Amino acid sequence: MRRTITRLGPWQPHDEGLNQIILLLLLDNLPFSTVIRIQIRMQLLHFSLFDDFNNYLAFILSRAKDVPVEIRKVAGLLLKNGLMDVYNLIEPEHQQYIKLQLLYGLGEADQHIRSTCGTTISNVVQQGGISGWPELFHTLLHFLNSGDPNRNGGAMDALSKISENTPELLDSDDAWSGQRPINIFLLELFEFFHSPHANLRKLSLRFVNKYIISMPSGLYTSKNKYLDGLFLLANEPDAAVRKLVCTALLQLVEFHPSVLEPRLKDVIECMLQLNKDNNDVLALEACGFWSKYWDAQIPPENLREYLPHLTLILLSNMAYPNDDDLLADAEVIDAKEDESIPDRYQDLKPQLPCSDEDDDTCTICNLRKCSASALDVLSNVFGAKILLTFMPIIEANLSATGDEAWRDKEAAVLALGVIARGCINGLYPRLSEIVASLIPLLDHKFTLIRSTSCWTLSQFSKYIVQDSGNKKGYEQFDMVLTAFLQRISDTNKLVQGAACSALAILEEEAAEKLAPRLKEILQHLMHPLGEYQKRNLRIICDAIGTLVDAVGEELDQPVYVEILIPPLIQKWQNFSIFDKDLLTLLECFTSIVQALRSIEFSQFTEHLFSRCITIIEAQQQLAKAHPFSDKDFITCSLDFLSGLTGCFHNGIESLVLQSNLRDMLLKCCRDGAPDVRQSAFGLLGDLARVCPIHLHPRVPEFLYLVVKQLKIPKFEKTISVANNACWAIGELAVQVPQEISPFVATVISCLIPILHQSEGVVKSMVENSAITLGRLAFVCPDLVSPHMEKCMQSWCISLSTTRDGIEKEDAFKGLCAMVKANPSVAQSSLVYVCKAIASWTKIWSTELNTEVCKVMHDYQQMLTNEAWDKFMSDLDPLVKANIAKYLV
Repeated sequence: MRRTITRLGPWQPHDEGLNQIILLLLLDNLPFSTVIRIQIRMQLLHFSLFDDFNNYLAFILSRAKDVPVEIRKVAGLLLKNGLMDVYNLIEPEHQQYIKLQLLYGLGEADQHIRSTCGTTISNVVQQGGISGWPELFHTLLHFLNSGDPNRNGGAMDALSKISENTPELLDSDDAWSGQRPINIFLLELFEFFHSPHANLRKLSLRFVNKYIISMPSGLYTSKNKYLDGLFLLANEPDAAVRKLVCTALLQLVEFHPSVLEPRLKDVIECMLQLNKDNNDVLALEACGFWSKYWDAQIPPENLREYLPHLTLILLSNMAYPNDDDLLADAEVIDAKEDESIPDRYQDLKPQLPCSDEDDDTCTICNLRKCSASALDVLSNVFGAKILLTFMPIIEANLSATGDEAWRDKEAAVLALGVIARGCINGLYPRLSEIVASLIPLLDHKFTLIRSTSCWTLSQFSKYIVQDSGNKKGYEQFDMVLTAFLQRISDTNKLVQGAACSALAILEEEAAEKLAPRLKEILQHLMHPLGEYQKRNLRIICDAIGTLVDAVGEELDQPVYVEILIPPLIQKWQNFSIFDKDLLTLLECFTSIVQALRSIEFSQFTEHLFSRCITIIEAQQQLAKAHPFSDKDFITCSLDFLSGLTGCFHNGIESLVLQSNLRDMLLKCCRDGAPDVRQSAFGLLGDLARVCPIHLHPRVPEFLYLVVKQLKIPKFEKTISVANNACWAIGELAVQVPQEISPFVATVISCLIPILHQSEGVVKSMVENSAITLGRLAFVCPDLVSPHMEKCMQSWCISLSTTRDGIEKEDAFKGLCAMVKANPSVAQSSLVYVCKAIASWTKIWSTELNTEVCKVMHDYQQMLTNEAWDKFMSDLDPLVKANIAKYLV
């Protein structure tokens, strides 16, 4: 092989050079040592310096039929990489030779050679454009019409690669003599839907599908031809082709539903067929069609006649197949009691019945979930109309006997829960009968029937509680509650978790109706606490927290405290301070502390407080060595301490005094993790209210850090941090006004933009900003007064939407102070001041009520009688009525 010389004819490879390159490629493919392989690569690198090296590679790829296919593919890969970014620097003669060889290779019998040639053609087009290869599209069209399956496939492969790398090229008017190439090629490719060669049917459909979203004119005008092809290919033996049909219809209904509407009957029948396909991956994808159907807002009436067929398919897909992994894990019949077996990692993910977090579970489980989701949509769209044909099937499956029927029975139970809300109008007259049929299933020998029955009954909780006002209804409510409590102590972990979750839902609905059985409920919840594994510990703690929220102060009695707290403390002590399960208990205690303020609970506060301090200390030490360690321990501990401080007020002061909480809290306020700072500023505000003296002498440092949070550009990314910081400033202002003075101007400069742009800011942030500004105005009126001209109106607007309470009273004390200090500014904002005052339902503070009356009286004195009457007549009638009581 030589460097480029003047030739008298077309370029041809020299046998010696060709054989040398082929030999090197063969040797490079053998398992030699690293040293020898480097030597081979160096020789190849040497040959690559010759101008016609790429020509040799193109020849080997397309013409060297006596060379092993693997070596030809390697040559093709080297060619593709060799042309990358330098194609336009190659001599035109060599460019033309390479292009001819690539086109020739598209007709090779080996699919891999054709594919490599197609990829390289796409790269050449990407670099040189179609203007540098004007004959390409003509040649590809000729190949499509050749009747040669190899050339057909090669042309489709090249077109597919071009559409991926330069999609705009095929849909451009300038690409091919003023015509859009895609419109011409689409007409040819539609014909391959009828090809006797399965691979060509698949390639043609895959290519056409690429253009569904952009919908070029050639595809739109031939939409009926395209749809006919899809319906034909839906019967294809190859599942990959059927999946392409499914994908096409899903994209059409999502992006171009109008294309489908004239053929909707055919589309629905096709999707019903695909939805029950034996290929589970395909059936799963097809099941997603129904949700997209509703999203496209296609009239639901078009689907009405297919409801019996569709609901039957969905119900069938909701049943567990024999090979589902969950069946083995659940030990279908309770021959095995698994409550004492530690959870595996995969056990910690929710499993039943239709969790949003089971993306990593098996395909069948996702098909079950997707089918249930589709049935839920159907029930909400059609309501009781689906029950006429659906309920007889459900009833038949529920009444079926024999172990072989358990899967259909379980799917029927699940289906009832899925349609509970959407079909309630049709189900409600039979609610008592339905509930009565489900309660015995909580004792069924099949684990999955017990667990699913728990979930389904929980979906009817709202209506079960509604009916508990009469004797029969209460008896049924009582039976459901008793059954859930019994299943909490089931020997199977899956059922335990389902029962706890179901109980939590019932608790939310029943609320104070649980009070007569509160002792029994607590005993059942506490009994298995010591035996539960990780996953169910989280769920039962959630049930405890939900119960606390539901019954509130009813729980704050010595007998209940004695049942509830000691077992939780015992469980708490069993965990190390680095055990993740401790977080579950911390969150549970945080809920409990909101309701229990009795002296019986206060005996536990010292232990809980000290343990939290220990956790924070340990985690801060750990963070020194591992800066990216998990901060959840610190966050949960701060949240619990905040709850403890807020509920026990001065009772917590001695504990703060004896600890180093102040200094630890300062570190937390500096932490890089937003979640930690958010919780830290929340606790800071609580401590400021309860024991501000113990924040000294670090108050200026705390103030510097809280103010800093409001100065962060675009703090909406950490809005919760800024919100708590803003609230903490207001609490500190009330308690330590002298310390706050140096920071007032900076704080106000941060609050004013928030009030001005209130529509784009979270409502609670606007409220806190208005309250904090009011507190600052009350304690530092001289410092705040000069800023009132910039913010009086927006401040009043924000106050008018703030809910009544002590914090709003503080803000209005500041507003009254500012009206006195700035009578002229206040007068120009009189309408807004009145709207803010009118927003009160009732001012409970006698002192503030007097101040507001005085403000209104002063305003009245400022204006002439005529001006005041004119002002009052222009006021909104509702505002005028609401401020009348302050004008006496």
